[in-house]
Amino acid sequence: MGGAVAGAGLLAGALLLAAAAPAAIAQGAAPAYAQRYAEQCASCHGARGTSEMALVPHLGGQPSFYAITQLFLFREGRRNDHPMAAAMAALAKGMSDADLRGYSDLIAMLPPPAAPGGAGRDEARFARGRALAGKHHCIGCHGADLAGGRQVPRVGGQREDYLLIALKGFRSGVRLGYTNAMGEALAGLGEAEIADLAHFLAHFVAPATAAAASVAPASGAGR
Repeated sequence: MGGAVAGAGLLAGALLLAAAAPAAIAQGAAPAYAQRYAEQCASCHGARGTSEMALVPHLGGQPSFYAITQLFLFREGRRNDHPMAAAMAALAKGMSDADLRGYSDLIAMLPPPAAPGGAGRDEARFARGRALAGKHHCIGCHGADLAGGRQVPRVGGQREDYLLIALKGFRSGVRLGYTNAMGEALAGLGEAEIADLAHFLAHFVAPATAAAASVAPASGAGR
């Protein structure tokens, strides 16, 4: 009970901090953090926020509200659900509130990763995962395009190995959420179901994106 209360207090603090974050974008604060991101973050998360390192999430296109909350939790030592959590906590420990805002604003400006779509997709697993996502109300919070918004993360096109860690963390209660919604949504899911759900999310392509790709003119057409 005490841990849950403490966790709720930390998340409340993160949300208060995040509420002031959008103003930083208008003031042009994010570009000032581009060099710091390149020096401290790009080697793991990718220069444009698309990770090529196992277990390390894509950051591009994540809402600044979500990013600042996660950085806050790392700074406070309350993200212990990932193999690299200690390294992230050490990096975030010396960050000021302004630093958290600057980095999170920059992350929100990075391009979303290109979803692998059909590449490496197992159609049977993808279908099972899609059914689970519908049954367990993933779209209700993360949106029809799974791009998230405000405090809700973009999960469509995220690395599959990272999604597995995150989903298992929420299911077990090791990872903090704003509420217990994630734990409740994942309660009762077995290992195979969690794996199928992660597979679906990782290979999901938003309908608008898929439609645009299907009607795009061939290179050099009409020339």
